Amino acid sequence: MALVYSGIRVSDPDRSVKFYTQGLGLKETGRGTMSHGGLFIGLQDPDTMQQLELNWYPDDSPYATPYAVGEGLDHLGFEVEDARETIRRLLRLGASPAIEPWLEQGRYWIGFVRDPDGIWIEVQSPVPKG
Repeated sequence: MALVYSGIRVSDPDRSVKFYTQGLGLKETGRGTMSHGGLFIGLQDPDTMQQLELNWYPDDSPYATPYAVGEGLDHLGFEVEDARETIRRLLRLGASPAIEPWLEQGRYWIGFVRDPDGIWIEVQSPVPKG
């Protein structure tokens, strides 16, 4: 199991990319559209290799709740061996369900739970080959 990044919610993706790249020296590593229409942008510190994911949700997304300063931590992302089994284990340890696991682009399983204090945790695992 590996903590691979922290995701924060942003209200203006272009402004945030400029801030974190030009202001803090992070490098953009990729971006894409989520299956529900949101946008993710991967950033990485070239010295420490730490990763930050910027998340933006359109108005019609179920995750586009009103933005409030201080609630911008969107989620912590973990890469695990088996996302579905890890979610079952986390639920037994006091997590609550957030989003049932789904198969994303046929490549990996993704699911979300809330930790005992309500912080969203993403677990993802590659689909086994073969």
